[in-house]
Amino acid sequence: MAQSASQQLMEKIVALCKRRGFIFPSSEIYGGINGFWDYGPLGAELKRNLKEQWWLQMTRFRDDVVGLDATIIMHPRIWEASGHVATFSDPMVDCKTCKGRFRADQLHETPCPRKPSKMVSECEGEKTEPRPFNLMFKTIVGPIESEENVAYLRPETAQAIFAQFKNVLETSRQKIPFGIAQIGKAFRNEVTPRNYTFRSREFEQMELEFFIRPDEAVEAIYGEVARPAGPGHPGEPQPNWGWQMWHQYWVEERIRFYESIGLPRTTLEEYWQKPEELAHYARACVDIQFKFPFGTQELEGIAARSDFDLSQHQRYSGRPMTVFDEELRAAWGRLEPSKQQDLQERYYRHRLGYLTRMGEPADKAEASARQDAEMLGKGYYIPHVIEPSAGVDRLALALLCHAYDEDQAPNEKGEPETRVVLRLHPRIAPIKVAVFPLLKNRPALVEKARQIRDLLRPHMNVFYDDAGAIGRRYRRQDEVGTPFCVTVDFETLGEKGPELKDTVTVRDRDTMQQTRVPISGLLEWLQSRLR
Repeated sequence: MAQSASQQLMEKIVALCKRRGFIFPSSEIYGGINGFWDYGPLGAELKRNLKEQWWLQMTRFRDDVVGLDATIIMHPRIWEASGHVATFSDPMVDCKTCKGRFRADQLHETPCPRKPSKMVSECEGEKTEPRPFNLMFKTIVGPIESEENVAYLRPETAQAIFAQFKNVLETSRQKIPFGIAQIGKAFRNEVTPRNYTFRSREFEQMELEFFIRPDEAVEAIYGEVARPAGPGHPGEPQPNWGWQMWHQYWVEERIRFYESIGLPRTTLEEYWQKPEELAHYARACVDIQFKFPFGTQELEGIAARSDFDLSQHQRYSGRPMTVFDEELRAAWGRLEPSKQQDLQERYYRHRLGYLTRMGEPADKAEASARQDAEMLGKGYYIPHVIEPSAGVDRLALALLCHAYDEDQAPNEKGEPETRVVLRLHPRIAPIKVAVFPLLKNRPALVEKARQIRDLLRPHMNVFYDDAGAIGRRYRRQDEVGTPFCVTVDFETLGEKGPELKDTVTVRDRDTMQQTRVPISGLLEWLQSRLR
């Protein structure tokens, strides 16, 4: 029963998104193309507001994060260095009976095309052995189609940040610790796109790469490395934080962000990946998950990626990704020789482990790791990174799912009826306020309503509507999540007494309560409630 109710809820959300112009199937007039979606007028505003809030909180409100806007197509060697060319694939299984292709890890949850009542894993059709299927889209750069000109649409936005790390560091007047943020399109050739927009082939990411000192450098400078004392937000960043503190800090900061845009902590789950689930370079990774109608799924991952990414690009490009840290160089000279040896040995073991995993010959790996350890004492190291990576489309879908509600409200005859309402947070609602003249055949009402629309328009997204009964106009705005509706009525014109002249009725979406507000103070009144 619960599954049926969840399916019905998801169907209602999908229908609302189509009906009200949030999301359309791409290329629909040609039958659509699986895994691609277009955002209509309201969906475009929703995504824009969402990205703007992320950008404000990640960059504008911080001194230690700057932005980047990199190209979608980059040098193919970048994807060799990152490991995407060799390992970015899903094991796939083909069914020799229905000719379908399915992810090997999803056979137990994917309906069979020939017998939808059965899962693929239960279907009697003969299956092939799992085979890797690369998820990157290939393209050609230049006029000649050849292997030398093959490039890829980026499967993530992070690698551009690593490739541009030194340029950003040298031009932004930042120093470690600091971050580089980017919002942009990414592409993955998903074999089985599903769950509406949750798993798509074209999507947007909001990613931060936050670069920090290795723990050995922190300990050399401050004598100790601060580590978490328990769960929860660790407070304002401190100079002696190690990677564990920074990781916990960004997990909590990201949850605070979700709360600020209308996703309470009770709708989220933290999944701490087990050691066997972690990528080989990761020290920890937390998935922030949302309880969708189709199940609890990941919205964002916050990974402690060590120094893997910059190290890989240093190896493949031949360009140094080390930074010079004057504080480290100065502090190192004040350490006891035994402490220097201890820190260098720990750093050596870390670097040797990385180089060995990457397939470097033993003698070369040992020599390079020793050199890295010696350079640490001179103030040089490759920064480590904490990466919060979120999907814009997944987050937009989560907000729509959480906001969707049905309640009872009186119609124009005073009779109760079902009201569909999107209880979106005002910060991310596509339309902030709708302005109505009570009657469209009264020029004075229409003129005043348009004046108010023009008064508010420079400051927020305003929708003007004079079509239909006022109750139906309210319902339309409820359904798209507009927080406030302003109605110009006869009291506004002073026809029912001078005391209400130049005031308007403001209706609250959630409570449906109406308040008289002077036009002269309307902008300030609204702005104080839209934050």
